[in-house]
Amino acid sequence: MDKFYKFSGADAGWMCGFRPAACLHVTGEDALTFLQGQFTQELRSAAEAPVAYGLWLNQKGKVLADSFVLREAADSLWIISFSSVAAVIRERLEAYVIADDVVIEDVTADWAGVAVGGPEAEAWLVREAGGVPAVGEFIKATGGGWVFRGRRGVESFEWVRPVSAAAWEGRSEVAEEELERVRIGAGIPRVPQDIGVGDLPNEGGLDVVGISYTKGCYLGQEVMARLKAMGTVRRRLVRVRGAGRGVPAVPCALLQGEKRVGELRSAVTDGAGGFIGLAMVTKLGLMAEEKLAPEPGGDGFIELVELP
Repeated sequence: MDKFYKFSGADAGWMCGFRPAACLHVTGEDALTFLQGQFTQELRSAAEAPVAYGLWLNQKGKVLADSFVLREAADSLWIISFSSVAAVIRERLEAYVIADDVVIEDVTADWAGVAVGGPEAEAWLVREAGGVPAVGEFIKATGGGWVFRGRRGVESFEWVRPVSAAAWEGRSEVAEEELERVRIGAGIPRVPQDIGVGDLPNEGGLDVVGISYTKGCYLGQEVMARLKAMGTVRRRLVRVRGAGRGVPAVPCALLQGEKRVGELRSAVTDGAGGFIGLAMVTKLGLMAEEKLAPEPGGDGFIELVELP
């Protein structure tokens, strides 16, 4: 993949604190069975401490939210999202609780997180958290909470634990803007900013990482199966680059001439006077060799880094 950013903290190890947008605790005798029928990923893993990244769709297959789901036990699962708010996920789930023995508790305000990476990350986790999670699994940290592997465009680990715990120490802190450059440079969508309720997972590549085509039924599955059979979508989230005019406010329409061909959804400075971003663009009538202009007006100065 074309890398047009430099993550300055990666060589020496880094950390970045954050507050999750959602942390829900789902309990009850039917907790696992209920979430299995709602989430796009398989939750009945044979692993002792499985974690899965996936989506919460509506009946039309459009993306409402994304999250990690940690299966602590069959009657105790945790839903953690970095960008999809708890109220959206909780409302989506509670709409389908009928006779199920399920309790959904929003404990977002009680939890904080830190992302860590770099060559020293694993040694730091062994010392501070008591171990390193395998792919597809989480560990219960000795300092409280859980550690699992993240999705930030560079190898990272996420440690989520109660806000009452002591502050993390021993790493070089990096700004969120640095991680945003990495995320956008790797083409990883933020939900719902880049892929949301008007979009299909396949339009942002989330079908590859967030959907199981072999598990049982879940809301939106029929749409996903049809899209897989068709093998194509009419729009695509792509990486773009702009220069010379600062970072545009997002979202904003993208034009070729007078024709709207897409929408810029994420943008961050590239550190060299321009910016990089993610844009949803049409595959019909788009002239890939021509630059795009943000609405309203202005000369074309945004170019496609990858084709839809």
